[in-house]
Amino acid sequence: MMKSLKVICTMALVTLAFVSHAAAEMTLSYSNFFPPTHVQSQLAEEWCREVEARTNGKIKINYYPGGTLTDAKQAYDGTVDGITDIALSALAYSRGRFPVMAAVDLPLGYTTGTQATAVANAVFNEFSPRELRDVQPMYFHAHGPGLLFDTPRPVAKLEDIQGLKIRATGNSAKLVNALGGTAVAQSMPATYQSLQKGVVDGSMHPIESNKGWKLAEVVKFGTESYPVAYTTTFFVVMNKDKWNELDADTQRIITEINKEWAVKHGEAWDAADEAGKQFFLQKGGTFVPLAEGEADRWVEAALPVIKEYQSDVAKKKIDGQKVIDFILKELAQ
Repeated sequence: MMKSLKVICTMALVTLAFVSHAAAEMTLSYSNFFPPTHVQSQLAEEWCREVEARTNGKIKINYYPGGTLTDAKQAYDGTVDGITDIALSALAYSRGRFPVMAAVDLPLGYTTGTQATAVANAVFNEFSPRELRDVQPMYFHAHGPGLLFDTPRPVAKLEDIQGLKIRATGNSAKLVNALGGTAVAQSMPATYQSLQKGVVDGSMHPIESNKGWKLAEVVKFGTESYPVAYTTTFFVVMNKDKWNELDADTQRIITEINKEWAVKHGEAWDAADEAGKQFFLQKGGTFVPLAEGEADRWVEAALPVIKEYQSDVAKKKIDGQKVIDFILKELAQ
């Protein structure tokens, strides 16, 4: 009887150990709208492989680039609803939903992707915005200076943008309208075809997109509108329930990787900007400097975008000026 009891207990312990081990392993899905050839997509896939490696295969991740699981606009809600476990997309594709983080995308004169990425993560860490409470944020990254690119004519002064239909999203769309153009809201995957078919005359995008999305093939002029250069903040978020299923050690490992990868993404944006610049020039594109005295005019024209942001978020009891002041302080550093 005693021997049988020992056998039963041993079997129970083995079963418990097996169940516990099985529960510790997890296969996750990761959705990304960037095409697989884009450097940001490649970095996202490397993140997946790094998580697998550092967790010794306990966490496995199936990667879905090119919007094959959820498209750019569906990515966030798809993660909340569990359609995908992890997703990368742009906050601007859910306009008005992320009032604190939206300040990062304002036309504040960004100079590099490294700078913009550091600002985005600093804003999240400083304000811990409730707008992201339904997911577990991994990290944020942001592209280098967003500039005006078009086909009909070189734009060197405000008057030149009049009558142009410009593809843009979020705050960059508001910037287009403030400068005197007509913004057409579209996600990046739709941009090439819209430019090619003449649905839009131009696009507000970072220099890297000329190569990363092949836009240099369908635009001719790039305005050096650095005084009002904006950025677009990208999120990497995880389904909150899935995150909570992970043990503390696994969460710690992923958090460490997140810090490293945010920096990698920022650096990659800058390297891609240089590649995009060369590709644009090779395709016959021309960079157009702002005419003398135009910098101040463009900054003044963009001020209503910033004031509108402050007014909009005030309705949600958010001190927009406080967020902007924090960003400006970070930019100065």
